[in-house]
Amino acid sequence: MGIFDFLKGEFIDVIHWVDDTHDTMVWRFEREGHAIKYGAKLTVREGQAAVFVHEGQLADVFTPGLYMLETNNMPVMTTLQHWDHGFQSPFKSEIYFVDTTRFSDLKWGTKNPIICRDPEFGPVRLRAFGSYTIKVADPARFLTEIVGTDGEFTMDEISFQIRNIIVQEFSRVVAGSGIPVLDMAANTADLGKLVAAEISGTLADYGLMIPELYIENISLPPAVEEAMDKRTQMGVLGDLGRYTQFSAAEAMTAAAQTPNSGMGAGMGMGMGMAMAQQMGNMAAGQSAGPWGARPAPAAAAPSAPAAAPQAAPVAPPPPPVEHVWHIAVDGQTSGPFSKARMGRMAQEGTLSRDTHVWTPGQDGWKRAGDVNEVAQLFTVLPPPPPPPPPAG
Repeated sequence: MGIFDFLKGEFIDVIHWVDDTHDTMVWRFEREGHAIKYGAKLTVREGQAAVFVHEGQLADVFTPGLYMLETNNMPVMTTLQHWDHGFQSPFKSEIYFVDTTRFSDLKWGTKNPIICRDPEFGPVRLRAFGSYTIKVADPARFLTEIVGTDGEFTMDEISFQIRNIIVQEFSRVVAGSGIPVLDMAANTADLGKLVAAEISGTLADYGLMIPELYIENISLPPAVEEAMDKRTQMGVLGDLGRYTQFSAAEAMTAAAQTPNSGMGAGMGMGMGMAMAQQMGNMAAGQSAGPWGARPAPAAAAPSAPAAAPQAAPVAPPPPPVEHVWHIAVDGQTSGPFSKARMGRMAQEGTLSRDTHVWTPGQDGWKRAGDVNEVAQLFTVLPPPPPPPPPAG
């Protein structure tokens, strides 16, 4: 080193730190030989603190301001060393700058699920994640407990340890809170404050504090969430039976409209048979109409002597459901009538081929002679009698 550089370093000693990394918590002022001279200027900016270490022992902590390093403003240093040696300082000293601002947008989360006992669902597994802010509250303690002699200490070096502390306290608080899983979303703010309060004692031993802790989400395993979604769907749908019938009808309609689809044809036939059976049941529950009455039930036969138990016979298939018909005459409709009744009406002359008839499933009213099933009633009528013989 040249003589001019040596003199410049001896006469002018300015100590300060400007951080442009945004993640450095502690930075050590580097000086050749760690020689800090008497009368040096120390600048501590807002959001910083300076820790003076003399001969390996913490001496003073400086808050924001401008200081002249002299014995009259360093009471601790006065008891350690008299600064009366001029340019040649016979001791080595170090100055550590500590960032006392908040380090924000730090992430935390549960690596593995937390098992809790829910009052409604029983044992459940929870996952959670969020963010937090950290701040150095006691620079001297933070330097002695965490940093040591590290010349540049960053947030990444301690964030993993802080996350472990948060997850541990969060697990304990949530497990002992007794809050149902379905109500945790409404209590995340209170849970975050409670976890931060529990963590503050541990972080105080490190010289740190956690001003804010946020719980962004608490979730259940995917299988449990899927089951809850199904339960929610059932609550929204209401009458599950009617919804099932509606879904089946929609599926059959869509399949029937698919061209060249064997499934659509089969569904169409099945839907027609179901409709016919339903209409038959409706007809059986009604009277025979104005031309007849329901037959009275037959008298119960005397009971026969008990026979030996036999194998139950196989029940025959149900008989085909017979159509029932309505007729329209002079703008008035009547019915329904059975096929046998329609035959008697044809014999009596009250039903002709030009009479309009309709049955469920038929596309509008049609002439009786144009409906095959009804037209057959006119072909089986007995032939008219021959003309009478001449008189005499």
